[in-house]
Amino acid sequence: MTRVAVRPELLRWACERSGRAPDDLALRFRGLPRWLAGQEQPTFKQLEAFAKATHTPFGYFFLPEPPQERLPITDLRTFAGRPPRPSADLLETIYAMQQRSRWLSDERREEGAEPLRFVGAARLDDDPVAIGQEMRRAVGLDERWAAAVSSWQAAVGELRRRIEDIGVLAVINGVVGNNTHRRLDVKEFRGFALVDPYAPLIFVNGADAKSAQMFTLAHELAHLWLGPAGEGVSGFEGIFPGEDRVERFCDRAAAEFLVPAREFDAQWQHVKRAEDRFERLARHFKVSPIVAARRAVDLRLISREDFLHFYQEYTSREYQHTKATGGDFYSNQHSRVGERFARRVIYAALEGRITFKEAYELTGLSSGAFQRYARRLGIALP
Repeated sequence: MTRVAVRPELLRWACERSGRAPDDLALRFRGLPRWLAGQEQPTFKQLEAFAKATHTPFGYFFLPEPPQERLPITDLRTFAGRPPRPSADLLETIYAMQQRSRWLSDERREEGAEPLRFVGAARLDDDPVAIGQEMRRAVGLDERWAAAVSSWQAAVGELRRRIEDIGVLAVINGVVGNNTHRRLDVKEFRGFALVDPYAPLIFVNGADAKSAQMFTLAHELAHLWLGPAGEGVSGFEGIFPGEDRVERFCDRAAAEFLVPAREFDAQWQHVKRAEDRFERLARHFKVSPIVAARRAVDLRLISREDFLHFYQEYTSREYQHTKATGGDFYSNQHSRVGERFARRVIYAALEGRITFKEAYELTGLSSGAFQRYARRLGIALP
C-alpha cells in the first residue's frame, strides 16, 4: 500500500476546521491517533476518505503548514464566543452563493439590464428609520400587506418572494447545499449579504428559529441598501446587533421595515396588559411574536431582560416543533434555490449556454434531484 507523507498538524487542523473531535473521527479512521502522533501515515485512499469526512480540499494536505483561511467578505458578527476561524460549512456556503450571484450578474448584464437603483442607495449618515420606510415601499409592504397572508409563518415565505420580486436573490437554508448532515450553526452566523448592482444576494441561516429568520431577512436587505459598505456576515445575540455601526444601522432599518413605530405604538395601547400581547401584535402586523417583542424593546415599552426571557422560552418551543414537523425536500428548494433562479439555470442548460454539470453546481442539486425539481416546475428535460 502506498502511504502519503502528511504533517500531523494538517490532520489536526482538518479535524478542528470540520468541527469534529479526533476521537469521533477515530471511530471511522482507526489509524488516526497514530497519524496525529506521527507514528504512521495514511494510505492515499484513507487520506481521500478523511478529506471527504472533514470537508477539506484534498490538496490542502500537501501544504507545508495549515492555511490561514479567512472570510471572503467582511466579518460583521457581534456576538461573543464565535469560532476563531470560519468553519468549512460557512466558507462553502459563501462560496456557493458568490458563484450564484456572479453567474446571475453576468446573465443580467448580457441581457442589457440596468443596475438595481436601491443597491447602495443609502449611506451610514442617513436616518435608518427613513431607509426602513423606503425599503418597505420598494418591497410593497403597504396597508394591504397584512391581509395578503394568513399568518406570520406564511409571511416569512411571502416576504422572501417579495424581496425576490425587486431583483434580489433571497436564500433561506439551514444546511450546506442540500446535505442534511451538515447543519449550519446559528452560533457562528445568522446571515450574510453579497452586494452586486445586478444580482445582490441575501442569505438567511435557516437553522435559526423561523421567528428570528424574519428579522434576519429584513436586516440583510438593509445591508444591500448600504451597498459595498454593507457586504458581510452577520451574527448577533437574541436578534440584538452589538456596537458595529453597520449592524446597528441595519438593525434599526429592519425594525422600521417590519413594524412601523407609529402604528406599533397605537396598537400597544390596546394589548399592553394582555398575557398574549406579543401574539396579538404578531397577528396584526404579520410578523413573529419575537419581532413584535423586539420592537417593544426598541420603543422602550418593555425591558431587555423581559424580552430575552420571552425570546428563550418562545424559541425553545419553536425549535421543538420544527424538529417534529420537518419539511418536504422539493418544497424546500423554493427557499434554498429560488424558483426564479432555478428556472433561469434550467433554461440556460437546455439552451446550451451552460453545461448540465454547471447547472447542478449552481443549484446545489444532484443530477437526479435536478431532473425531478425541473419536473416540479413544469419543465421537461431531455
